[in-house]
Amino acid sequence: MEVSMGTREIEEKLEWIAEHWERTQRQLAEYFVGNWDVVKMIYIGLLSGGHVLLEGAPGTAKTSIAKAISKFSGCRFQRVQGAVDVQPADIIGVRIFEPSRGDFVLKRGPLYTNFLLVDEINRLTPKTQGAFLEAMSEKQATIDGLTYPINDPFIVIATQSFHESGSTFPLILSQKDRFMFSLVLKQLDEKGELEILRRINTGELEWQNFFDNLNAQTDIETLQIMIRFVGSIIVDERVLTYIRDIVMATRRHADIRMGASTRASVAFVKGIKALAAIGNRRYAIPDDVKEIAPAVLRHRIELQSEARVRGKTEEQIIQEILQTVTVP
Repeated sequence: MEVSMGTREIEEKLEWIAEHWERTQRQLAEYFVGNWDVVKMIYIGLLSGGHVLLEGAPGTAKTSIAKAISKFSGCRFQRVQGAVDVQPADIIGVRIFEPSRGDFVLKRGPLYTNFLLVDEINRLTPKTQGAFLEAMSEKQATIDGLTYPINDPFIVIATQSFHESGSTFPLILSQKDRFMFSLVLKQLDEKGELEILRRINTGELEWQNFFDNLNAQTDIETLQIMIRFVGSIIVDERVLTYIRDIVMATRRHADIRMGASTRASVAFVKGIKALAAIGNRRYAIPDDVKEIAPAVLRHRIELQSEARVRGKTEEQIIQEILQTVTVP
């Protein structure tokens, strides 16, 4: 009888998470056109407690997507605009002396939130970029030797345009490795572009109206329950071995100078659990691994210069690895 009750509870929670994902898609579809694979991966990152790096050309709705998912999920939202004059204290905060208390008081920066959007992170100086690393890895920040906890859940969505290089500071490999996923937003195809024009013509593409009417479908406490439940999704030993083989293949590939780190393996496991949950499944499957592989590996592998000269890309090599590694 206890097993039966446990099974029903599991089924109810799976249906609950899957339905929340469906509602998310339906509501966001009222405004956004295309790039639904990116929306899906951001949502998976939210359920996995992972950070996401968004890359793409200007005008691909990177900021709007992140802000909408945050509000829909009931998260506290803060935004930082990347610029060379932004200092670490502008992100973390500062301790100022309060005469009425006779002590120093923390004036918190935007870091103390649930959903932090860092727009154009590659316009921040390396020193300021480093201000995020402790919070992203350890969910804490240190000011004047004192440690302050960051809110839970905490997710960083950072955007950057890879078409601009002037006055920018590209993230180094170890910094990019802190992001669970790296996603590329593509320009719309002919059908998507025409749909945008139709919505502008009919007045449907008014961002402020859409955002103001966007209702939170959960709250922080409920989201924490969802995240904890996602962690209980089953991953079979054979799927774990499959992940290991993919990660090891990146370290042995002739065209890769630096293969994926162990953080990639962790991202795979967390990501496929969330993907299974929104698919209303109690267990992860090898197809889940294949689906998130580009997002997990794209920013974690560094190609040989000879491979780039031959026109090779990270995406091509990831697909080569997926085609050669034996699927359980």
